[in-house]
Amino acid sequence: MIIGHIGVRAGSKGLPGKNMAMLHGKPLLQWSLDQLLDHPLIDAVVVSTDDPGILDFAVKKGALDIGLRPAELASDTASKWDVWRHALDAVEKVLGRKVSLFVDLDATSPLRLPEDITKAIELFQSEKPDMVMSCTPARKNPYFNLVEPDETGALHVSKPLPGNVVARQLAPVVYEHAASTYVLDPDYLRSATFLYDGRVIPYVMPAERCHDIDDKDDFDYVEWLMTRKKNGA
Repeated sequence: MIIGHIGVRAGSKGLPGKNMAMLHGKPLLQWSLDQLLDHPLIDAVVVSTDDPGILDFAVKKGALDIGLRPAELASDTASKWDVWRHALDAVEKVLGRKVSLFVDLDATSPLRLPEDITKAIELFQSEKPDMVMSCTPARKNPYFNLVEPDETGALHVSKPLPGNVVARQLAPVVYEHAASTYVLDPDYLRSATFLYDGRVIPYVMPAERCHDIDDKDDFDYVEWLMTRKKNGA
């Protein structure tokens, strides 16, 4: 049984109420929720939240009712890992069955395509890691053009290599963690304590599908991108 999960809190410092803010005719949350509810590989969907209104909205759309998350998992310092674990336990209690695959979507990343979910699941099933995590090629590289100061304040390349890296194309490949799509082995979720405890491999997405909404400027930019796509630009 493959479970689709979305975690959303009521509070947001960057953009209050962002998860239910209207984006091209529907709440931000619904863009990711619809992708899970409509996906042929997802057997059931849950939304983990501390907001009764959000939970009611999600359940009416077709999500399972797992109740509200505990208060300790509703702060802005709460661990995503602990939220996932709580949701996994809750959904197994509701359904009375073990989950075989746990798929999480970030509601604040609405530009992913349904094929991204499919390909991330297929990558997990073929490679059998502990987790697949969405990534995008990094815009800056610590072997080449990311620098940090030493104790004197002088700058040095963050990850120097012998002979130095003199061109971006010669630097080792690095990725940005794109908060969009995750596929996990439930046993790994139960046993690990941190995202990277096990074998975590990248599902590489193009940068234009990885924009994450944190504040009003992000929201406006994603809205503009959607408008441009709708107009065929």
